[in-house]
Amino acid sequence: MDLRCVCGWSLLLGLTVLPALSSAAGKCERLVVTGSPDAPPYLWQDPQDPKHLIGASADLLQHVAGELGIKVELLYAGKRSQALDEVRSGRMDLLADTPLTVTELETLDYIHPPLLENDYLVWTRKDSKLVYNNVQDLHGHHGALSEKSRMTPAFSTFAEQQLTLSRTPNLTQAFQKLLLGEVEFVLAGRYSGMAAAQALSMANDLIAHAEPVDKPGLFLAVSHNSACNDPWLRGQLAKKMTELPASGLADTALQRNIERWKAQQQQQPVSAPKQ
Repeated sequence: MDLRCVCGWSLLLGLTVLPALSSAAGKCERLVVTGSPDAPPYLWQDPQDPKHLIGASADLLQHVAGELGIKVELLYAGKRSQALDEVRSGRMDLLADTPLTVTELETLDYIHPPLLENDYLVWTRKDSKLVYNNVQDLHGHHGALSEKSRMTPAFSTFAEQQLTLSRTPNLTQAFQKLLLGEVEFVLAGRYSGMAAAQALSMANDLIAHAEPVDKPGLFLAVSHNSACNDPWLRGQLAKKMTELPASGLADTALQRNIERWKAQQQQQPVSAPKQ
């Protein structure tokens, strides 16, 4: 047989098979995911199954992954710093709720736009004499902020330079200082604040002012060391993140998980979001 003929058939066969192989290579069948274990309603450790994480971020990621034909397992990996280490190393594939941090660009690929936005609001007592319309009205007033809060770098700089804030170990203590009159306002997430206020039976005593002072995104971030990190996965996740805001799924997931968290608190000793 003519060698040129054999080469021609080989080339043709290769070109025919290549797209199928490329498609298969770009399909990751399973993602191991982790995140914050104490940030309801976004993510928290499942009291019925402590090895796993549940919450709005988990529900949305499961929905997106299902549409892509990917299985997702959301596992507890310890506190937030430990979860980050697990993903950096590649032992886990993806973080489900991370803020965009410039230093982490060396180890993580962030998926844009974010899975969710965490609106930070000004919370005051209902009987507060503080007149609040915008963030400038907070000048000269003493407030509180949980050390676990994750604001944007720009707002963090502004707050450090322009506001008087006490840092508390968690949101529970910040709200307690507010009710005791030790501070005049608290900066807390819209939904994490709602979950904490309900868990602590403070909902009728506090007001959350509607206009956010900061809107940090909660991103999906894929480890550079994950075997699943390829252009297909990043592209498909970015496409789904773009479609989510118009779907209304995020608001539904957040409200459902606030109720889920509230129901769990009624079945066990009272605790509250740590963030």
